Amino acid sequence: MSRQLFCFSVLSLTLSACSGVDSKRAQGGFDYAQKVESKEFVVPESLDKPAKHNDFLITNNINHKGPIGEKMDIRAPSLVLPLAASSRVVPESQQAIIWFDKVFEDKDLLIFIRDALINQLMSDDVTYEEIQSHVDKEKDITSQVLESSWYHNEVETGWLFTEIELSTSLRFRYQLDAKPHGRSVSLQVALIDYMKTDSEGGTKTVDPIDKQRAEMAMLNEIVAQVDYNYRLQQRENRLMRASQKLVSIGENSAEESAYIVEMSLDNLWSNMPIFFEKHGFTITDLNESDKIYYVDFAKPESSIWDSIWGDEAPVIEVVDAKYQFVLAPLDDKDQKTSVSIYNVDGEPLPLATLERIFPVVEAGLSFRNFY
Repeated sequence: MSRQLFCFSVLSLTLSACSGVDSKRAQGGFDYAQKVESKEFVVPESLDKPAKHNDFLITNNINHKGPIGEKMDIRAPSLVLPLAASSRVVPESQQAIIWFDKVFEDKDLLIFIRDALINQLMSDDVTYEEIQSHVDKEKDITSQVLESSWYHNEVETGWLFTEIELSTSLRFRYQLDAKPHGRSVSLQVALIDYMKTDSEGGTKTVDPIDKQRAEMAMLNEIVAQVDYNYRLQQRENRLMRASQKLVSIGENSAEESAYIVEMSLDNLWSNMPIFFEKHGFTITDLNESDKIYYVDFAKPESSIWDSIWGDEAPVIEVVDAKYQFVLAPLDDKDQKTSVSIYNVDGEPLPLATLERIFPVVEAGLSFRNFY
Protein backbone atom coordinates (compact mmCIF):
# COMPACT_ATOMS: atom_id res chain seq x y z
CA MET A 1 0.00 0.00 0.00
CA SER A 2 1.44 3.37 -0.96
CA ARG A 3 2.18 5.86 1.78
CA GLN A 4 -0.31 8.31 0.25
CA LEU A 5 -3.13 5.76 0.44
CA PHE A 6 -2.15 4.79 3.97
CA CYS A 7 -1.91 8.36 5.26
CA PHE A 8 -5.28 9.36 3.96
CA SER A 9 -7.28 6.15 4.38
CA VAL A 10 -8.16 7.26 7.90
CA LEU A 11 -8.68 10.80 6.68
CA SER A 12 -11.22 9.64 4.11
CA LEU A 13 -13.28 8.06 6.87
CA THR A 14 -13.37 11.35 8.72
CA LEU A 15 -14.35 13.28 5.60
CA SER A 16 -17.26 11.10 4.53
CA ALA A 17 -20.00 8.82 5.74
CA CYS A 18 -19.56 5.36 4.24
CA SER A 19 -22.08 2.56 4.26
CA GLY A 20 -22.33 0.82 7.59
CA VAL A 21 -21.53 2.37 10.96
CA ASP A 22 -20.93 6.13 10.86
CA SER A 23 -18.00 6.88 13.14
CA LYS A 24 -19.00 10.56 13.22
CA ARG A 25 -22.36 9.98 14.90
CA ALA A 26 -23.45 8.52 18.19
CA GLN A 27 -25.32 5.21 18.13
CA GLY A 28 -28.47 4.39 20.11
CA GLY A 29 -31.69 6.14 21.01
CA PHE A 30 -32.15 9.90 20.93
CA ASP A 31 -35.39 10.29 22.82
CA TYR A 32 -33.80 12.97 24.95
CA ALA A 33 -33.67 15.26 21.91
CA GLN A 34 -37.49 15.24 21.74
CA LYS A 35 -38.09 16.04 25.38
CA VAL A 36 -39.86 19.30 26.18
CA GLU A 37 -38.21 21.40 28.85
CA SER A 38 -40.31 21.59 32.01
CA LYS A 39 -41.71 24.88 33.14
CA GLU A 40 -40.10 26.78 35.96
CA PHE A 41 -41.52 26.03 39.39
CA VAL A 42 -43.95 28.76 40.42
CA VAL A 43 -44.17 29.64 44.11
CA PRO A 44 -47.48 31.13 45.26
CA GLU A 45 -47.18 34.75 46.38
CA SER A 46 -48.37 33.85 49.89
CA LEU A 47 -45.40 31.55 50.42
CA ASP A 48 -41.70 32.25 50.85
CA LYS A 49 -39.48 31.30 47.92
CA PRO A 50 -36.78 28.70 48.67
CA ALA A 51 -33.13 29.73 48.62
CA LYS A 52 -31.66 29.72 45.13
CA HIS A 53 -27.99 29.06 44.33
CA ASN A 54 -26.43 29.85 40.96
CA ASP A 55 -23.27 27.75 41.36
CA PHE A 56 -24.45 25.19 38.82
CA LEU A 57 -26.88 27.32 36.86
CA ILE A 58 -27.05 26.52 33.14
CA THR A 59 -27.87 29.69 31.27
CA ASN A 60 -30.04 29.92 28.19
CA ASN A 61 -27.26 31.74 26.35
CA ILE A 62 -26.34 28.82 24.10
CA ASN A 63 -26.52 27.94 20.41
CA HIS A 64 -30.06 26.59 20.04
CA LYS A 65 -29.46 25.93 16.35
CA GLY A 66 -26.56 23.56 16.98
CA PRO A 67 -26.79 19.85 16.11
CA ILE A 68 -28.44 17.50 18.60
CA GLY A 69 -29.15 13.77 18.72
CA GLU A 70 -27.93 11.76 15.76
CA LYS A 71 -26.77 14.95 14.00
CA MET A 72 -24.16 15.58 16.71
CA ASP A 73 -20.53 15.01 15.65
CA ILE A 74 -18.97 12.98 18.48
CA ARG A 75 -15.39 12.73 17.20
CA ALA A 76 -12.60 13.90 19.47
CA PRO A 77 -11.02 17.21 18.43
CA SER A 78 -7.89 17.08 16.29
CA LEU A 79 -4.69 18.44 17.76
CA VAL A 80 -1.35 19.56 16.39
CA LEU A 81 1.29 17.21 17.76
CA PRO A 82 4.65 18.93 18.46
CA LEU A 83 6.67 15.72 18.14
CA ALA A 84 9.74 17.20 16.49
CA ALA A 85 12.52 18.67 18.59
CA SER A 86 12.02 22.32 19.64
CA SER A 87 8.53 22.49 18.13
CA ARG A 88 5.63 24.23 19.86
CA VAL A 89 1.98 24.95 19.22
CA VAL A 90 0.04 28.18 19.51
CA PRO A 91 -2.06 27.96 22.72
CA GLU A 92 -5.82 27.74 22.17
CA SER A 93 -5.42 28.11 18.40
CA GLN A 94 -7.91 26.34 16.15
CA GLN A 95 -5.60 26.72 13.15
CA ALA A 96 -3.27 24.03 11.86
CA ILE A 97 -0.10 25.91 12.74
CA ILE A 98 3.13 25.03 14.52
CA TRP A 99 6.39 26.81 15.36
CA PHE A 100 9.87 25.34 15.08
CA ASP A 101 12.89 26.74 16.91
CA LYS A 102 16.45 26.25 15.72
CA VAL A 103 18.12 22.95 16.63
CA PHE A 104 21.25 22.86 14.43
CA GLU A 105 23.32 26.03 14.40
CA ASP A 106 24.86 25.19 11.02
CA LYS A 107 21.50 24.74 9.26
CA ASP A 108 19.17 27.40 7.88
CA LEU A 109 15.93 26.61 9.72
CA LEU A 110 13.62 27.90 6.98
CA ILE A 111 15.36 25.76 4.36
CA PHE A 112 15.38 22.75 6.72
CA ILE A 113 11.61 22.90 7.32
CA ARG A 114 10.90 23.58 3.64
CA ASP A 115 12.99 20.54 2.64
CA ALA A 116 11.05 18.38 5.12
CA LEU A 117 7.77 19.62 3.61
CA ILE A 118 8.94 18.82 0.07
CA ASN A 119 10.18 15.40 1.20
CA GLN A 120 6.73 14.67 2.61
CA LEU A 121 5.02 15.68 -0.63
CA MET A 122 7.43 13.58 -2.68
CA SER A 123 6.86 10.54 -0.47
CA ASP A 124 3.11 11.01 -1.01
CA ASP A 125 3.66 11.14 -4.81
CA VAL A 126 2.24 14.66 -4.86
CA THR A 127 3.75 17.58 -6.73
CA TYR A 128 3.85 21.18 -5.54
CA GLU A 129 4.00 24.73 -6.86
CA GLU A 130 5.69 27.70 -5.22
CA ILE A 131 3.12 30.46 -5.12
CA GLN A 132 5.09 33.30 -3.61
CA SER A 133 8.15 34.23 -1.57
CA HIS A 134 8.35 37.67 -0.07
CA VAL A 135 9.49 39.74 2.90
CA ASP A 136 6.91 41.59 4.98
CA LYS A 137 8.79 44.76 5.89
CA GLU A 138 6.20 45.87 8.45
CA LYS A 139 6.32 42.60 10.39
CA ASP A 140 9.90 41.86 9.31
CA ILE A 141 8.95 38.29 8.41
CA THR A 142 10.13 36.22 5.44
CA SER A 143 7.26 34.16 3.99
CA GLN A 144 7.11 31.31 1.50
CA VAL A 145 3.86 29.82 0.21
CA LEU A 146 3.55 26.48 -1.57
CA GLU A 147 0.51 24.62 -2.85
CA SER A 148 0.22 20.88 -3.42
CA SER A 149 -1.41 19.12 -6.31
CA TRP A 150 -4.40 16.87 -5.58
CA TYR A 151 -4.38 14.11 -3.01
CA HIS A 152 -6.73 11.43 -4.37
CA ASN A 153 -8.25 8.55 -2.46
CA GLU A 154 -10.83 6.02 -3.57
CA VAL A 155 -12.76 3.42 -1.59
CA GLU A 156 -13.79 0.32 -3.52
CA THR A 157 -16.47 -2.22 -2.61
CA GLY A 158 -17.21 -5.66 -3.89
CA TRP A 159 -15.14 -8.79 -4.30
CA LEU A 160 -15.38 -10.23 -7.79
CA PHE A 161 -16.65 -7.08 -9.42
CA THR A 162 -15.56 -3.93 -7.62
CA GLU A 163 -16.89 -0.44 -7.89
CA ILE A 164 -15.83 2.89 -6.44
CA GLU A 165 -18.08 3.71 -3.50
CA LEU A 166 -16.33 6.89 -2.44
CA SER A 167 -13.81 9.25 -4.01
CA THR A 168 -12.22 12.17 -2.16
CA SER A 169 -9.71 14.72 -3.40
CA LEU A 170 -7.91 17.38 -1.36
CA ARG A 171 -5.45 20.13 -2.09
CA PHE A 172 -3.45 22.07 0.50
CA ARG A 173 -1.61 25.37 0.90
CA TYR A 174 1.51 25.58 3.08
CA GLN A 175 2.80 28.87 4.46
CA LEU A 176 6.24 29.20 6.05
CA ASP A 177 6.98 32.35 8.06
CA ALA A 178 10.50 32.99 9.39
CA LYS A 179 11.28 35.59 12.03
CA PRO A 180 14.04 38.09 11.18
CA HIS A 181 16.66 36.37 13.34
CA GLY A 182 15.99 33.11 11.50
CA ARG A 183 15.77 31.05 14.68
CA SER A 184 11.98 30.52 14.60
CA VAL A 185 9.82 29.37 11.68
CA SER A 186 6.09 28.73 11.63
CA LEU A 187 4.29 26.33 9.30
CA GLN A 188 0.57 26.66 8.64
CA VAL A 189 -1.52 24.25 6.57
CA ALA A 190 -4.83 25.18 4.93
CA LEU A 191 -7.21 23.02 2.90
CA ILE A 192 -7.96 25.11 -0.20
CA ASP A 193 -9.78 22.66 -2.51
CA TYR A 194 -12.00 19.70 -1.79
CA MET A 195 -14.13 17.31 -3.82
CA LYS A 196 -16.12 14.28 -2.75
CA THR A 197 -18.16 11.86 -4.83
CA ASP A 198 -20.28 9.05 -3.38
CA SER A 199 -23.64 7.35 -3.95
CA GLU A 200 -25.44 10.59 -3.09
CA GLY A 201 -23.58 12.60 -5.74
CA GLY A 202 -20.69 15.04 -5.67
CA THR A 203 -19.87 18.09 -3.58
CA LYS A 204 -17.13 20.66 -3.24
CA THR A 205 -18.28 21.79 0.19
CA VAL A 206 -16.50 20.39 3.23
CA ASP A 207 -17.80 20.41 6.77
CA PRO A 208 -15.80 22.88 8.97
CA ILE A 209 -14.89 20.10 11.42
CA ASP A 210 -13.76 17.83 8.58
CA LYS A 211 -11.72 20.69 7.12
CA GLN A 212 -9.92 21.25 10.41
CA ARG A 213 -9.24 17.55 10.87
CA ALA A 214 -7.79 17.28 7.36
CA GLU A 215 -5.49 20.25 7.98
CA MET A 216 -4.35 18.90 11.34
CA ALA A 217 -3.66 15.46 9.87
CA MET A 218 -1.63 16.95 7.02
CA LEU A 219 0.37 19.17 9.39
CA ASN A 220 1.14 16.26 11.72
CA GLU A 221 2.49 14.27 8.76
CA ILE A 222 4.93 17.10 8.01
CA VAL A 223 5.93 17.43 11.68
CA ALA A 224 6.74 13.71 11.69
CA GLN A 225 8.87 14.24 8.57
CA VAL A 226 10.72 17.11 10.27
CA ASP A 227 11.39 14.85 13.26
CA TYR A 228 12.67 12.12 10.91
CA ASN A 229 15.00 14.59 9.18
CA TYR A 230 16.28 15.75 12.57
CA ARG A 231 17.14 12.18 13.46
CA LEU A 232 18.95 11.65 10.16
CA GLN A 233 20.98 14.81 10.72
CA GLN A 234 21.81 13.80 14.30
CA ARG A 235 22.95 10.38 13.09
CA GLU A 236 25.12 12.02 10.43
CA ASN A 237 26.63 14.32 13.06
CA ARG A 238 27.38 11.39 15.36
CA LEU A 239 29.07 9.46 12.55
CA MET A 240 31.08 12.54 11.65
CA ARG A 241 32.24 12.97 15.23
CA ALA A 242 33.02 9.25 15.49
CA SER A 243 35.30 9.46 12.44
CA GLN A 244 37.12 12.54 13.72
CA LYS A 245 40.44 12.22 15.47
CA LEU A 246 39.78 14.16 18.65
CA VAL A 247 42.87 12.86 20.43
CA SER A 248 46.50 13.17 19.43
CA ILE A 249 49.92 13.03 21.09
CA GLY A 250 51.70 16.31 21.72
CA GLU A 251 53.12 18.33 24.57
CA ASN A 252 51.62 20.19 27.50
CA SER A 253 52.59 23.75 28.49
CA ALA A 254 55.65 22.34 30.34
CA GLU A 255 56.83 20.66 27.09
CA GLU A 256 56.14 17.21 28.52
CA SER A 257 54.63 14.43 26.40
CA ALA A 258 50.87 14.41 26.81
CA TYR A 259 47.62 13.65 25.06
CA ILE A 260 45.90 16.56 23.31
CA VAL A 261 42.09 16.35 23.30
CA GLU A 262 39.95 18.65 21.15
CA MET A 263 37.44 19.36 23.90
CA SER A 264 36.98 22.16 26.40
CA LEU A 265 38.57 21.71 29.81
CA ASP A 266 35.26 21.73 31.71
CA ASN A 267 33.60 19.19 29.39
CA LEU A 268 36.56 16.85 29.48
CA TRP A 269 36.89 17.15 33.27
CA SER A 270 33.23 16.22 33.82
CA ASN A 271 33.49 13.22 31.47
CA MET A 272 36.77 11.77 32.75
CA PRO A 273 35.04 9.56 35.40
CA ILE A 274 33.37 7.70 32.54
CA PHE A 275 36.75 7.05 30.96
CA PHE A 276 38.20 5.82 34.27
CA GLU A 277 35.29 3.50 34.97
CA LYS A 278 35.54 1.86 31.55
CA HIS A 279 39.29 1.24 31.70
CA GLY A 280 40.08 -0.07 35.18
CA PHE A 281 40.92 3.16 36.97
CA THR A 282 39.51 3.97 40.42
CA ILE A 283 39.39 7.60 41.52
CA THR A 284 40.92 7.94 45.01
CA ASP A 285 41.05 11.73 45.21
CA LEU A 286 40.80 14.83 43.07
CA ASN A 287 41.80 18.48 43.02
CA GLU A 288 39.16 20.38 41.10
CA SER A 289 40.99 23.69 41.32
CA ASP A 290 44.11 22.32 39.61
CA LYS A 291 42.13 19.77 37.55
CA ILE A 292 43.95 16.71 38.87
CA TYR A 293 42.50 13.20 39.23
CA TYR A 294 44.36 10.78 41.56
CA VAL A 295 43.63 7.22 40.48
CA ASP A 296 44.60 3.62 41.15
CA PHE A 297 44.93 1.30 38.17
CA ALA A 298 44.23 -2.42 38.17
CA LYS A 299 44.08 -4.31 34.91
CA PRO A 300 40.43 -5.36 34.39
CA GLU A 301 39.79 -9.08 34.59
CA SER A 302 37.83 -10.58 31.72
CA SER A 303 36.03 -13.89 31.76
CA ILE A 304 35.54 -16.36 28.94
CA TRP A 305 31.96 -15.14 28.68
CA ASP A 306 33.14 -11.61 27.90
CA SER A 307 35.10 -12.89 24.92
CA ILE A 308 32.21 -15.06 23.75
CA TRP A 309 29.64 -12.26 23.92
CA GLY A 310 32.00 -9.56 22.69
CA ASP A 311 31.87 -7.61 25.98
CA GLU A 312 35.62 -7.73 26.58
CA ALA A 313 36.75 -4.15 27.27
CA PRO A 314 39.96 -2.81 25.68
CA VAL A 315 42.83 -2.78 28.16
CA ILE A 316 45.41 -0.04 28.73
CA GLU A 317 48.74 -1.86 29.04
CA VAL A 318 50.40 -0.08 31.94
CA VAL A 319 51.67 -1.31 35.32
CA ASP A 320 49.13 -1.63 38.13
CA ALA A 321 49.95 1.42 40.23
CA LYS A 322 48.87 4.91 41.28
CA TYR A 323 48.69 7.64 38.66
CA GLN A 324 47.77 11.29 38.31
CA PHE A 325 45.80 12.65 35.36
CA VAL A 326 46.38 16.39 35.06
CA LEU A 327 44.16 18.42 32.71
CA ALA A 328 45.07 21.90 31.45
CA PRO A 329 43.83 24.25 28.69
CA LEU A 330 46.10 24.66 25.68
CA ASP A 331 44.63 27.78 24.04
CA ASP A 332 42.74 30.92 24.93
CA LYS A 333 39.58 29.69 23.20
CA ASP A 334 39.47 26.62 25.48
CA GLN A 335 38.98 24.28 22.53
CA LYS A 336 41.92 21.99 23.32
CA THR A 337 42.96 20.34 26.57
CA SER A 338 46.17 18.54 27.45
CA VAL A 339 45.96 15.33 29.48
CA SER A 340 49.26 14.61 31.22
CA ILE A 341 49.73 11.28 33.03
CA TYR A 342 52.22 11.08 35.93
CA ASN A 343 53.33 8.02 37.89
CA VAL A 344 53.45 7.75 41.69
CA ASP A 345 56.81 9.59 41.74
CA GLY A 346 55.38 12.56 39.82
CA GLU A 347 57.22 11.68 36.61
CA PRO A 348 55.37 11.99 33.28
CA LEU A 349 54.86 8.77 31.33
CA PRO A 350 57.43 8.59 28.52
CA LEU A 351 56.45 9.18 24.90
CA ALA A 352 56.99 5.46 24.06
CA THR A 353 54.37 4.47 26.65
CA LEU A 354 51.88 7.05 25.42
CA GLU A 355 52.32 5.79 21.84
CA ARG A 356 51.90 2.14 22.89
CA ILE A 357 48.60 2.70 24.71
CA PHE A 358 47.36 5.37 22.27
CA PRO A 359 44.82 3.18 20.36
CA VAL A 360 42.87 2.44 23.54
CA VAL A 361 43.23 5.91 25.08
CA GLU A 362 42.26 7.63 21.81
CA ALA A 363 38.93 5.81 21.64
CA GLY A 364 38.39 6.30 25.37
CA LEU A 365 39.06 10.04 25.48
CA SER A 366 36.94 10.49 22.33
CA PHE A 367 34.13 8.87 24.37
CA ARG A 368 33.25 6.75 21.39
CA ASN A 369 30.57 4.07 21.89
CA PHE A 370 30.02 5.13 25.51
CA TYR A 371 26.50 6.51 25.09
